[in-house]
Amino acid sequence: MPFVEKFVIHGGKRLEGEIEISGAKNAAVAILPATLLAKGVFTIENVPDIRDISSMLQILEAMGAVVSYISKSAINIDTRNIKSATVPYELTKNLRASYYLLGALLGMYNIARVAMPGGCNFGGVRPIDLHLKGFSALGAMISTDGGVVEAKAHKLIGASVFFDKVSVGATINVILAAVKARGTTIIENAAREPHIVDLANFLNLMGANIKGAGTDIIKIEGVSELHGCDYSIIPDQIEAGTYMVAAAATKGDLLIKNVIPKHLDPISAKLRECGCIVDEYDDAVRVTATGRLHGCNIKTLPHPGFPTDMQPQFTTLLALSEGTSIVSDSVWDNRFRYVDQLTRMGAQIQIEGKAAIVQGVPSFKGAPVKADDLRAGAAMIIAGLCAKGTTEIEDIIHIDRGYEDVVRKLTAVGAQIARVDFPQSEALHTQKRA
Repeated sequence: MPFVEKFVIHGGKRLEGEIEISGAKNAAVAILPATLLAKGVFTIENVPDIRDISSMLQILEAMGAVVSYISKSAINIDTRNIKSATVPYELTKNLRASYYLLGALLGMYNIARVAMPGGCNFGGVRPIDLHLKGFSALGAMISTDGGVVEAKAHKLIGASVFFDKVSVGATINVILAAVKARGTTIIENAAREPHIVDLANFLNLMGANIKGAGTDIIKIEGVSELHGCDYSIIPDQIEAGTYMVAAAATKGDLLIKNVIPKHLDPISAKLRECGCIVDEYDDAVRVTATGRLHGCNIKTLPHPGFPTDMQPQFTTLLALSEGTSIVSDSVWDNRFRYVDQLTRMGAQIQIEGKAAIVQGVPSFKGAPVKADDLRAGAAMIIAGLCAKGTTEIEDIIHIDRGYEDVVRKLTAVGAQIARVDFPQSEALHTQKRA
């Protein structure tokens, strides 16, 4: 009989102790494709051990790269024998970040063929129109056939690229395509997220000439050759924020290590506004909550605003806080789908367009729920940690895409959470009820 995995959480335990944060998923899924821009050998450290990284490494190996692990978080990548500029659908269907292969392959070979990517499904479209607009500005011809995007150029030429709206993915993809283009590329209204800075630092270490990463104008002087290098990826801002919120929601006391506190400023500010104590150190933050918190209003914005990837987790905290809170998120369509799951646990949340009106309740009750997407899954874990009774979370494959060793890390700080096999027929029945 086939089995599926669930997380089973017995809630009501206060989280106390220390948690070590892994490398940033959003940086790693851009840096790994960037290795395709050189024929060389790379040693990359602080790589998170998550499903999205495994998927990206499988793609690189299928293309001819040699990948070997030095340790759980350090890998060698040898790209000297890459054989193909085509990436098949079977390897991209569950990885949204596979679209970064378009920019990297186009930048290296002047041609790329990549099947349309998968990943989180928010019930709306996650278009790559801005990515393709950027490639076109550099001189690439774009075509699509059967779900495969092809971008090709006789020679990429530097150009001015202006984004109508801020897009992290498009900013990264144009950087990847432009680093070896002839002349100067200027990206205006660029995204400013920490992982864009990390990618630029990595590429500059490879020999690129990128200035302005972390601002809304990025200037790239094309170079003819890049080379291998050694690099360590920044800590994961969203993983750290998730555990910060978990500490607050469980009225806990957590020291969260291996972080860059500046990256966490918008999260720390909102936690303090709710009544938490957040202490910052050189490479750690400590979050302490001694009682029930009070609500606040959240509006997601591009960095340095409050990150959309923290919205489900923080909404879960607000659903347990005193008073009424309003959460606005216009970054992605249907980002509030997970609210149905919280409602099953006793939350009082009303959706109005792209905003949620959250009326805090004293407690949640354990229930069978599912992870609608990666960050919604993290929200379900936080809800389960706080709930009275037992919570079972299905579709945890989404959570595995972005959180390394979540059971081990949470168990070490007092949570009662386990990964359990269930018969598939029972899981399907539970999902229908959810």
